[in-house]
Amino acid sequence: MKGIILAGGLGKRLYPLTKITNKHLLPIYDKPMIYYPIETLVDAGINDILIVTGGTHAGEFLRLLGDGRQFGLKQINYTYQEGEGGIADALRLAEHFADG
Repeated sequence: MKGIILAGGLGKRLYPLTKITNKHLLPIYDKPMIYYPIETLVDAGINDILIVTGGTHAGEFLRLLGDGRQFGLKQINYTYQEGEGGIADALRLAEHFADG
């Protein structure tokens, strides 16, 4: 089984917090928000994960999450969403990962 995490968007409603980072990298309690869906998928036995992100802060996901070993994964897959395509566009980018 595979898991897809949509971590794009500009976070305009959270401005100015999102002026310098992606909203999914902001801390919620004691860890970045992106950790929660990753940990939930891993706890459910899903170890093939794709993160769809975009914007000027996309590289921060790679710096923070690396290859996913800290979550017990062999790797994390990433794809980049150009512009503001929304959820449908993000899922289109994940189509290859989900084998159609």
